[in-house]
Amino acid sequence: MSNIILITIVTMSVLGIILAMVLYLVAKKFKVEEDPRIDIIEATMPGANCGGCGFAGCRDFATACVKAGSLEGKFCPVGGNAVMKIVGEKLGLQVEEKAPSIAVVRCNGNCDVRPRTSIYDGSSSCRVSASLYNGDTDCAFGCLGLGDCEAACPFDSIKINRTTGLPEVNPDTCTACGSCVSACPKQVIELRPKGPKDRRLFVACRNKDKGGVARKACTNACIGCKKCEKVCNFEAISVTDNLAYIDPAKCRLCRKCAAECPTGAIHEVNFPPRPPKPAAAPASPAAPAAPAAPATETLKKEE
Repeated sequence: MSNIILITIVTMSVLGIILAMVLYLVAKKFKVEEDPRIDIIEATMPGANCGGCGFAGCRDFATACVKAGSLEGKFCPVGGNAVMKIVGEKLGLQVEEKAPSIAVVRCNGNCDVRPRTSIYDGSSSCRVSASLYNGDTDCAFGCLGLGDCEAACPFDSIKINRTTGLPEVNPDTCTACGSCVSACPKQVIELRPKGPKDRRLFVACRNKDKGGVARKACTNACIGCKKCEKVCNFEAISVTDNLAYIDPAKCRLCRKCAAECPTGAIHEVNFPPRPPKPAAAPASPAAPAAPAAPATETLKKEE
């Protein structure tokens, strides 16, 4: 019996040694030498691993930068231009500065203007709610207000306002990583340039119904009247499927469109207050009529 145990132990030991040698030889043969610059670039990144750059995480982004040999089309929204400048210096690559962006909520339908017509009593998730029905109101395009964007934000930069039922973005902490954009099933949230002096214009509506239907569901909805499109001198506004959209690349922030919008669907952010309209001048009193000439004088002139 003891001989059997001894033979078993020796056999297992020899087998283990052989397998270890095989694994060593395989590992040595197929060893992949990783570029040490990847570690250097990864250490430069903010470490948020938010995916806002379009890659799986900071290391994946660093690997792509090193292997591609170019930074074209690559940008870390969390670190911004400052981090990308360091990455470019470490890799000896040229970096093109990018205008900072921010998340904006393209829904203006707060609880006062978009009345509830039904009650959702299911899972507190926008994605689940959107898959089951259109929401608590007659607007099938608006924010559901259940907070998927709030839960997805890794920087705690977006919160649902319990009074209005709409998400609000903190401009001081938003990094434009895009997590909230991906989380919103209604595509209500969009990344847009912050604009000079943090000023920006955008249409806070996604409703593509015809004007009457949209206005009935939400009095703040875009009704596709095209007044904004007609008044814009820079061809920055287009109306498609009854919905206006402002192209941030063409917009010159003149605000003529916002003044023309009859429903207030165009939002103006961080602009100075508009000057008050001049009061209408009072009508001047009519000049008194000249007294009629006496009849005798009229007769004399005729003679």
